[in-house]
Amino acid sequence: MIGYHCLPHIQEDAQDLDALTLAKSYFDLKEYDRAAYFLKGCCSQKAYFLYMYSRYLSGEKKKDDETVDSLGPLEKGQVRNEALRELRVELSKKHTARELDGFTLYLYGVVLRKLDLLKEAVEVFVEAIQALPLHWGAWLELSNLITNIEMLKSLSLPDCWIKDFFMAHMYTELQMIKEALQKYQNLIEAGFSKSTYIISQIAVAYHNIRDIDQALALFNELREHDPYRIDNMDTFSNLLYVKSMKPELSYLAHNLVEIDKYRVETCCVIGNYYSLRSQHEKAALYFQRALKLNPRCLGAWTLMGHEYMEMKNTSAAIQAYRHAIEVNKRDYRAWYGLGQTYEILKMPFYCLYYYRKAHQLRPNDSRMLVALGESYEKLSQQVEAKKCYWRAYSVGDVEKMALLKLAKLHEQLNESDDAAQCYMLYIQDIFSCGEQLEHAEVSTALRYLGQYYFKNKLYDEASLCAQRCCDYNDARAEGKALLRQISQVRDQVETPSADLFTPLSNNNTPVRRVSPLNLISFTP
Repeated sequence: MIGYHCLPHIQEDAQDLDALTLAKSYFDLKEYDRAAYFLKGCCSQKAYFLYMYSRYLSGEKKKDDETVDSLGPLEKGQVRNEALRELRVELSKKHTARELDGFTLYLYGVVLRKLDLLKEAVEVFVEAIQALPLHWGAWLELSNLITNIEMLKSLSLPDCWIKDFFMAHMYTELQMIKEALQKYQNLIEAGFSKSTYIISQIAVAYHNIRDIDQALALFNELREHDPYRIDNMDTFSNLLYVKSMKPELSYLAHNLVEIDKYRVETCCVIGNYYSLRSQHEKAALYFQRALKLNPRCLGAWTLMGHEYMEMKNTSAAIQAYRHAIEVNKRDYRAWYGLGQTYEILKMPFYCLYYYRKAHQLRPNDSRMLVALGESYEKLSQQVEAKKCYWRAYSVGDVEKMALLKLAKLHEQLNESDDAAQCYMLYIQDIFSCGEQLEHAEVSTALRYLGQYYFKNKLYDEASLCAQRCCDYNDARAEGKALLRQISQVRDQVETPSADLFTPLSNNNTPVRRVSPLNLISFTP
């Protein structure tokens, strides 16, 4: 039996049914002003929500119409929705009187976010979620406003099964990948084993920690289960781009065009394809198309910034990266891109600020640490630079550059023992993992170690380094010269290898030496 307190709402819905049905038809046709006109004076909560939402979307449509053709997507953020302030005033009065339902609370939160009233927006989105826990749109809007784990823990969220999906999503966004994967595993075990959404989110999580092979395997599995899926295919294309898998990326682009060529993800995939072919103007054009379809598409802003960087258009790149940060302040790629842009402009203080932001978002990403180290080095803050390079090596140097840069810094500061130690670790690291790097970098390390061992009278090790130098064109002459020097010294007097801690000077303080480098077991 229907409760007595529900009867007024049912009567209001019945009274407004004709107007609501007509307005919904106009709304579906995107005639938002017309829909709002026929809903004026309606009393039901459904009608009120559709009335306010129509006014909001009308303002958004007019804003886009003013900017998209005349100014282009880069200037889109300079024009505001004129209806926002009026909507805020009206919704605020209703909110104070506690007359808003879950959907209208969600709309109020969106209006506050658009007006940059972020603290109030968070509170309203939490209220919307408590009123209507299964509205995933409110959860997603809230996720974009959470900046750290402390803020997440402080929120009073309803204890509902969908909260686990939200927490897993937030852990991924906050780069807490281990916790995110555990959450998704729990959801799979709870009965969501066939959920393509969960498979895609696990793939995105592996993409975030740069486990590219695992992410690719999951995306390929996802396409087998759901071949017409377009969601997250832009992330899949990013992985194919990184691995330079041109045929696979071309196939994906053609496949998505056949499914729906007017989707944001399709435009991003095509943009990545043209970027991989070094057709950067075409790539930027497709990212602009994606932004016309969805001005809040984070990936498109960031990727467009990358394309402008390739075209040496630094001012446009800076604008694109700034728009990406406006959409999501947790996007480390945009912060990192801004750092790179200002590095090109030779503005190291700006570089340092943006690389720090990127590092805060990705504390265990060696690329951010190496970039920070380079900025500190340019600002003559060598101690901080050393810390960054060593930390980059410690967390797992993706590009195998941290030790090399650290060694060169020690070399510049005449810290020969530390430089030799770093060069030794660098060579061992390269040869043991079997990766092919620029020969010049390996030869630089061998050249320095050869001279270092020669100065410290470790002639066997110096000879081995000199022989290895002969394998590289740019170091062959120096390697042969060093071998001649060693031969001359040995002819003059037979000198045994020095003890590792023999003092180099007359004082009594032992100087740390590098232990002889075992190059025999490694092959470049």
